[in-house]
Amino acid sequence: MDIQKTGSIDLSQKNVLISGASKGIGKAIATAFAKEGAAVYLCARNEIVLYNTVAELQTQYPAATIKAKPFDIAEKANVLAFGEWAQMEAAKYGTGEIDILVNNAGIFKPGSIYNEADGLLENLIATNLYSAYHLTRFIVPKMIDAKQGHIFNICSVASLGAYANGGSYSISKYALLGFSKNLREELKPHSIKVTAISPGAVLSDSWGDFDNSEQRIMEASDIADMIVASAKLSPQAVVEDMLIRPMLGDLP
Repeated sequence: MDIQKTGSIDLSQKNVLISGASKGIGKAIATAFAKEGAAVYLCARNEIVLYNTVAELQTQYPAATIKAKPFDIAEKANVLAFGEWAQMEAAKYGTGEIDILVNNAGIFKPGSIYNEADGLLENLIATNLYSAYHLTRFIVPKMIDAKQGHIFNICSVASLGAYANGGSYSISKYALLGFSKNLREELKPHSIKVTAISPGAVLSDSWGDFDNSEQRIMEASDIADMIVASAKLSPQAVVEDMLIRPMLGDLP
């Protein structure tokens, strides 16, 4: 029996929406998709850092479409404004449909549940969970109409198990993983992929001036490369969950 092969997905000219994309993992993801020829639409809170990132990427990939606008998507109104802006921008260069959504925006603040600052849970839930929830709900109807799309949610090893000083951060990431699993089941009939990415320690601003000369923790590009590889899989294949840890394991 002959088996028809559809092949991998070509990412060139795809519209990719990435939240929290001015630095760290988000910037690495934007870089990886721009390298593939995709059009990328970015947001972050810090306007200066965000536009510096755009300038850097545009220099690296002059033929790429790279657009950005600052939003603090801890606020629902800003989430919706970001989604609307991105769709309008995408319409200038094609269909206006967002093909790939990467819910990367998030913050980490250490603490223990019993003594962390009042309001920390609400702050982390708003940024790490609600932003993904509201942005997905805004973007996904057009994906359903198109019967295609891929949503990546950047979770964490903190989504998978408790650890000391994790507190509300871990709670928010547990919730994001639960959101991802429910979303995956709901969108199966519409041919929309959902992938939950759970990275361990990645060299980013959260680690301050950590000395990684011995390559103890991962590079942000490691996560970005795996996301792009997953996005390229044939339409009938999906990576549901991805756990990526430093080769020597998590730091104590």
